[in-house]
Amino acid sequence: MNSGRTLFGISDWRSPAAMLMVMAATSFFVFAIWANLLNNFAVEEIGFTGREIGIVQSIREIPGFLAFTTVFVLFLLREQTFVVISLVIMGIGVGITGFFPSVSGFYMTTLIMSAGFHYHETVFQSLSLQWLKKDEAPRVLGRIVSVGAFAQLAAYGMIYVAWKMFSMSFQTAFVIAGVVTIAIAMFLWLAYPHFKEEVPQHKKLILRQRYWLFYALTFMSGARRQIFTVFAGFLMVEKFGFHVHEIAVLFIINCLISIYLAPKIGDFIARFGERRALTLEYIGLIGIFCTYAFVTNAYLACALYVVDHVFFAMAIAIKTYFQKIADPADIAPTAGVAFSINHIAAVVIPVVFGFVWLYSPMIVFLLGAAMAGISLILARMVPYDPEPGLEVVWKKRPPVGAPAE
Repeated sequence: MNSGRTLFGISDWRSPAAMLMVMAATSFFVFAIWANLLNNFAVEEIGFTGREIGIVQSIREIPGFLAFTTVFVLFLLREQTFVVISLVIMGIGVGITGFFPSVSGFYMTTLIMSAGFHYHETVFQSLSLQWLKKDEAPRVLGRIVSVGAFAQLAAYGMIYVAWKMFSMSFQTAFVIAGVVTIAIAMFLWLAYPHFKEEVPQHKKLILRQRYWLFYALTFMSGARRQIFTVFAGFLMVEKFGFHVHEIAVLFIINCLISIYLAPKIGDFIARFGERRALTLEYIGLIGIFCTYAFVTNAYLACALYVVDHVFFAMAIAIKTYFQKIADPADIAPTAGVAFSINHIAAVVIPVVFGFVWLYSPMIVFLLGAAMAGISLILARMVPYDPEPGLEVVWKKRPPVGAPAE
């Protein structure tokens, strides 16, 4: 990257870092449209309850569980090619959603959208850890989150105006999102050079014992994410009766805060390390989920939702922790395996917790607090300065020159 600085710290718009930002912005934009409309489309157009919303979210996570198959696709396609194709698939899935306003139709379009989304996220994570240097990765990833938040802000602002001023239909909104996504994917394909792989990636599944803490943190991150993405948003619609434009306002607030804070969180991780960042995140989540369990005031629920969203940027620390301990040739296959591990909980929790929700939403959030507690224990095992051979805090540093596993 050049030393000159422009928007979000990138001076060369055709650099790998810039391409990562455009890809992230596109993915964040289209998923923001889908996520913002999800609960209202499901309730108002199809008549979903907590049971069906749990099922559709579990269906959404199935491609994430199968993300390990990315390594087999890489026998046929370069990662940079595959990541663009994944955006096209995502755009198609979102674009056709409004044409199938039924339970089975929504399940089908969700599966298509999710296949594109999860393959894109898997390869995106792999490319970001390969293209970015270790010392710059936390800061650049923080800026990428900020760019994504900016794209989300644009999406939510469009939704707010479309619903408040023009009474736009769900079908039209989904089509616009899909078309924009496919158009930007074509731009990525035509405008950027094919960047050379610095280290050839293994074309097989990789599971190493010394990565176990990374796997565990990834698994618990998937479980925590479901409490927020599935049930915190559904709480706003079902319990507090939020409308589409009101949900959009809440998301806009999240984006404005993330645009400002995400780069600073990246700087915090670079300065203080992954151990401290993850510890701060999980202590905060325990308090947030416990409060969610008993909240009766809509304004307090909104505040919790915003703070909860801020903590998502801390997940950068899990990625940079792995980058520091990994064999460079392991990054692509491990990204797929990690996404599958992340989604083991994600496939199960929405369905199981959806039924729990019918009995007591409070229990759902208290279980989320318990999961955050487990994550806190794992975070305290991350070394202050992780590296190959020093992956876990209780493990002694190997003698100089000793090979890592």
